[in-house]
Amino acid sequence: MSSLPSHNKDPSRIRKQLSDSCPASSTATTKSLRHERLSRLGSSGSSDVSNDTSTNHAESYFLRRENRLSARKKAEEEIANNDYKKMYEKALATNQRLKSRLETSKQELTMIQDQLERAQGGQNECGANVLEAEKKESWSLKKRISDMEEQLKIKAELKTENQRLKDENGALIRVITKLSK
Repeated sequence: MSSLPSHNKDPSRIRKQLSDSCPASSTATTKSLRHERLSRLGSSGSSDVSNDTSTNHAESYFLRRENRLSARKKAEEEIANNDYKKMYEKALATNQRLKSRLETSKQELTMIQDQLERAQGGQNECGANVLEAEKKESWSLKKRISDMEEQLKIKAELKTENQRLKDENGALIRVITKLSK
């Protein structure tokens, strides 16, 4: 363990090194507990050698403990970050899927609108064709009606002329019968 400080007999220096080596995220209670333990261990030894080894043991214990705690916190942060990353990736995938569905829907909408316009245009053309055919039919019917009216007039004239000719023929027959007597 090269990170361990050299064997010094100054406990305040060891405490300072421990407080400097702990991560910024450790709580104040952890620092106070460590301080108490170090002070108890530092004051309980009778000789300098036993005090020095107990301080080293305490120091290495706290360093290992701090390393474990920081590793655990780091793992928890990575898990939380991974969760956020997974959630972000999931949201991104959902957004992409919804964007593609929106594009597809827009394309379908434009196709349907084009079909509707064509159908209405065809219907208008069809309606125009029907209207034109109805106009032609109406014109032809009017022409037939006027032709029939003309024929009726001619027929009436022919009847009157036929009646006149019958009357004339009857008169001529009487005149011929009087002359032959």
